[in-house]
Amino acid sequence: AHSKMNRVFGKKKDLGPKPTLSDASGKVDLRMKNLDEKIKSLDQELLRYKQAMSKTKGPAANGIKRRAMETLKRKKMYESQRDQLAGQQFNIDQTSFTIESIQDTQTTVAAMKDASKQMKKEFKKMNIDKIEDTMDDLADYMEDMQEINDVMGRNYGVGDDIDEADLDAELACLDDEIAELDYLEETEGKAQTPSYLVPTGAKKDSTPHVSIPSAPQQPVDEYGLPTATNPQKIQNPV
Repeated sequence: AHSKMNRVFGKKKDLGPKPTLSDASGKVDLRMKNLDEKIKSLDQELLRYKQAMSKTKGPAANGIKRRAMETLKRKKMYESQRDQLAGQQFNIDQTSFTIESIQDTQTTVAAMKDASKQMKKEFKKMNIDKIEDTMDDLADYMEDMQEINDVMGRNYGVGDDIDEADLDAELACLDDEIAELDYLEETEGKAQTPSYLVPTGAKKDSTPHVSIPSAPQQPVDEYGLPTATNPQKIQNPV
């Protein structure tokens, strides 16, 4: 029965796999390359005609010009065909790009769905109340540690009733004393210049040096107090 129907209606031919955009793009690209080669060959032919026309005159030059015009027409035809194929190639590339973008979008959406499920699964393992309690505990620990640092950094032995004005006055007095000491040291340094620093030709001071005798030392008792050299008995008044 099937063989009879095939004889009557004919058997469906196997068309093979359907063409893809990649196949179409490859065929169009191959045709464009062939046209580019033909156009390049015609350009070289036109160049030879141009050189021949510059060297030939009379009827021969007209024949060369006619052949050059025919070659130029064929070149224009090939360029028009190449432009049409370029438009087809652009449409194919644009369609292929759109399909790839859709596929990439589908892949991205599927990945985001899986990521959403994974995030939901992981969030179930977390307790926001416990996290808040933990953060509150950390804040309390930080405050306690700050109080401990304040306690450890206290100064002992310094009264809190010290007036800052008194401290400023005392500091001013210390500055005056330091300035006076610096002045005295500078004056003594200028007065007592070592001999090896005095220039050789400098005049020596002719003023004789007068030594001042030191005061006699007074004997002291076992407690370090001075004792009288001629002790006199103190009589109590009657």
